[in-house]
Amino acid sequence: MFHQFPAPVGGSLLLSALIALIPLVTFFVMLGVFKTPAWVAALASLVVALLVSVTAFKMPAGLALLSATQGVANGVFPIMWIVLTAVWLYQLTVVSNRFEDLHSAFGMISTDPRVQAIIIAFSFGALLEALAGFGAPVAITAVMLMAMGFSAIRAAAVCLLANTAPVAFGAVGIPIITAGNLTGIDYHQIGAMVGRQTPFLAIVVPLLLVMIVDGKRGLRQTWPIALVIGGAFAVAQFLSSNFFSVELTDIVAALVGLVAGIVFLRFWQPQGTEEALESLRIEHQTELASASTSALVLAGGGSTTTATLETTTHQPSSALSRGRLWMALAPYLIVIVVFAAAKKFQPLVDFLARTDVKVKWPGLDGHIFSASGKVSTSTIYTFQWLSSPGTLLLITGLIVMVLYRISPFKGAKEFVTTVVKMRWAILTVASVLALAYVMNLSGQTTTIGVWIAGAGAAFAFLSPVLGWLGVAVTGSDTSSNALFATLQVAAGKSAGIDTTLLVAANSSGGVMGKMISPQNLTIAATAVGMIGKESEIFRKVVLWSLGLLLVLCILVYLQSTPLLSWMVV
Repeated sequence: MFHQFPAPVGGSLLLSALIALIPLVTFFVMLGVFKTPAWVAALASLVVALLVSVTAFKMPAGLALLSATQGVANGVFPIMWIVLTAVWLYQLTVVSNRFEDLHSAFGMISTDPRVQAIIIAFSFGALLEALAGFGAPVAITAVMLMAMGFSAIRAAAVCLLANTAPVAFGAVGIPIITAGNLTGIDYHQIGAMVGRQTPFLAIVVPLLLVMIVDGKRGLRQTWPIALVIGGAFAVAQFLSSNFFSVELTDIVAALVGLVAGIVFLRFWQPQGTEEALESLRIEHQTELASASTSALVLAGGGSTTTATLETTTHQPSSALSRGRLWMALAPYLIVIVVFAAAKKFQPLVDFLARTDVKVKWPGLDGHIFSASGKVSTSTIYTFQWLSSPGTLLLITGLIVMVLYRISPFKGAKEFVTTVVKMRWAILTVASVLALAYVMNLSGQTTTIGVWIAGAGAAFAFLSPVLGWLGVAVTGSDTSSNALFATLQVAAGKSAGIDTTLLVAANSSGGVMGKMISPQNLTIAATAVGMIGKESEIFRKVVLWSLGLLLVLCILVYLQSTPLLSWMVV
């Protein structure tokens, strides 16, 4: 038996929290400073977390190792299962030669790469986040941008930054519903409050995207369309979360933003399109030449860790028939139909829920007790063999194979090829989830949270940091809410701060942690064929993550004061 204790090191909460931070510091220092591959950083941090859990937090070594094995299981299934099937679905469009038509379809909206970055990574990515989540939007949109001519690093950075504003309402509102179930607060209230925070990010993110694509010139030349799409998304997100449906918020916001952008582009076109295209073309060719040189150097001395997905750049076709257009869009329309049915058609929802298999993790379940003396429920592993978004994507892929007349042999071959290419990503995510489970079940994460919660009235400012930290560790806003939602309530009651505001801040703050999460970094690196280069992507996005987090911290603090208290539900 193991009882978690918030201050196991000499009874000092501060010292215990600082020690609990060592595994996370290890990971980010190895990744950001020493530029080690993500799987190396993840395995090293896992070892550190195990040592901290056993020596400082007094967790029995056997239970610590079992915690890691449960994390590995969660990393492989459902998380990497979702990513594998998402990338496989994309590869089906490539081998069927339909992706060129999809490229042309987006090119019909705009040939400007800065506008395409907003439409694909932000609007289309938000739609995928609403339906699937768990890294699928990054995996799909990153390879789409590469096929549009973006360099691998730039495509990954754009998609990671874009995958922020919609995350809190992702996977049909599961993060917010989870927070409501755990805290007893009506999730509609939490969703409404989140809808009064994340829209401010939605307005800013498209502007930042065009800066990543084309610097200050891009911002100067494309800010009108960025504001139109971001503003429409923000307004729709607020209205849907407050007055329509928390579950459908991202779907509504994504579609409204996309339609607003298409309509606006009928009356306005950005300047500098050719210059932006040429700049991206040169960067893309330079990257390809560098990758080819590296591959030649490594050919005689071992295999390179870079695995390039089958992406080719095409110029948009002006002669795209209606039939070809619908066939190009078919996989993603099928995704929408399949996920909407699985999430909103109640008889099917109930059927899929009944297929879930609950596994009490052997040797671990019933042996972990929280600081309050309650048996931890985190030791139950749910095997969603049919209801998982990954399985739904697999079903979508099978339908697409029939539609595109892809033989079973060819489809299976593509799946095996995808698994082989993503082997390092699987190892990384499995290691990261093992790290998260060791930190969670040993009490390290809770200790960090309790320490931050001790800030009193200033906790309103720090509240989003907890959500950011939770997502940075686990890669999931749902998991972050599961970790810290009840802690936010306790801290709010102690400090006299509105608890709905703090729980919402946990979810909103988490969205900025998504772009630096090891899990998402690995997914992005794998999707663009840059396995082992996660540290480069991390350095591209970490300052954006911290900057947006600071903005949200200030907003939440002001919402806790008379100045903006009128915004609180």
